[in-house]
Amino acid sequence: MEIKLVAYGIAREIIGHSEMKMKVVDKITIGEFKKSIVGQYPEFGRLRDLRFAINEDYQNDDFVLTTNDEVVVIPPVSGG
Repeated sequence: MEIKLVAYGIAREIIGHSEMKMKVVDKITIGEFKKSIVGQYPEFGRLRDLRFAINEDYQNDDFVLTTNDEVVVIPPVSGG
């Protein structure tokens, strides 16, 4: 199936695009997707925390993706 991956900040720098279509296996969970994206882009493995929003809502690692979901990579942010 295909999803739309959206990335901001350091995530965009790692991927090299702000948006892209990705093919993933059917019924993949966020946790499995996270492992897959770290495999494709090892720099993500160095980040302290990596979260995902699916169709504008934060989801846990057990959430199952469906075709055409918009997956936003939320890298760690710092501020003060």
